[in-house]
Amino acid sequence: MVSCRALYFDGTSLRLIDDHVVERGNEVLVRVRYAGICGTDLQILRGYAGFRGVPGHEFVGVVKEADDPNLIGRRVVGEINVACGKCDMCSIGLRRHCRNRTVLGIAGRHGSFSEYLKLPPENLHPVPDGVTDEEAVFVEPLAAALEISEQLHIEPTFRAAVVGDGRLANLIAQVLRYRVQELRVFGRHERKLRLLEELGIEVALSVSEEDRAKYDLVVEATGRDSGLKTAIELVRPRGTVVLKSTIAGEYKIDLAPVVVNEIRLVGSRCGQFPPAITALRQKLVDVRRLIDGIYPLESYREAFEAASSPGTMKVLLRP
Repeated sequence: MVSCRALYFDGTSLRLIDDHVVERGNEVLVRVRYAGICGTDLQILRGYAGFRGVPGHEFVGVVKEADDPNLIGRRVVGEINVACGKCDMCSIGLRRHCRNRTVLGIAGRHGSFSEYLKLPPENLHPVPDGVTDEEAVFVEPLAAALEISEQLHIEPTFRAAVVGDGRLANLIAQVLRYRVQELRVFGRHERKLRLLEELGIEVALSVSEEDRAKYDLVVEATGRDSGLKTAIELVRPRGTVVLKSTIAGEYKIDLAPVVVNEIRLVGSRCGQFPPAITALRQKLVDVRRLIDGIYPLESYREAFEAASSPGTMKVLLRP
C-alpha cells in the first residue's frame, strides 16, 4: 500500500490530493512516469460516464511491486479494461467487453493522473528499449487507431476520410495512409492539419460538393456530436462510418440518410497493444511532434487549460 499525490474528480471539480491510497492486493503497483490527457478525460470532467475518482488512462510507468519479481523495474504500459474472466463475454475472448469490467480512470477504477496506479499483470505490456517514455504514452490511443483495421476489411482501393484533426484523428490518419488508395482529413484547425500535410496526407478545412457521398470509409474522431453528421454526408451509399468519439451528452442527428443509403455504422473503442508497440518501435508513426507540453502534476490547471485549447494536440502530465 502506498499513499501518493493524485488528481481527484468529485463529479464537479478536479483537485490535487496528497493522500490517495493505492492498495496493490494481487495486482501490480506501477510508478507513473507520464500520463496523457485525452479527449475522453476532458469529457469526463463534463460528466461523461458519471465517473468519480482519479481520471487518466494513457500512461507509461515503471513496476515497483509485483508478485512476479521479473516484472519489477520494467517499463510498462497498460490495457485499460480489467475483466472478470468469468462472464459470457470473457468466455468468448471479448474481455474488453466484460460484463463486469472496470476501466482505468473511466469506470470503477482509479486512473493514471497519480504518482501510482495498479493493474493486473495480464494488462501490462513491457516497453522495448527503442521506444521512449514520451512515445510509449501514445500506445493506448494508437492501439485504438489500429483497432479500425482489426474490425473492418479495408480494401487497398478504398477512398477514406477522417473527420477531425486532433490527437486521435492524427493517429488514425497515420495508420490509414498505409492501407488505402486515397485519404483526406477534414478539420477546422490549420496548425493541426499542417502536421498531417507535412506527412504527405491530404487535408481540407471544409467539405466540398465533390466530397459528398464519395468515400468508402469515413472515420469520425472530432469529439463533437456534429462530427457524425459530417461523416454521414461524406460516406457513399453502402459505405461504412466508424464512430470514435465519446461525448458527454446525446447525439442529435437525422438518421434517415443512414437508412436510405444503407450506411453501416460501426462503433470502435480500444485496440490491442502489441501492434501499437511494434508500430512505435519500427517508427511507422510519428508521435513525438504531437506533444505540445509536459506539466508537473501540481500544474494540472494549466495542463487541462492547454489540453482544452482548440490549437493543442497532446499534453502530458508528469506525476
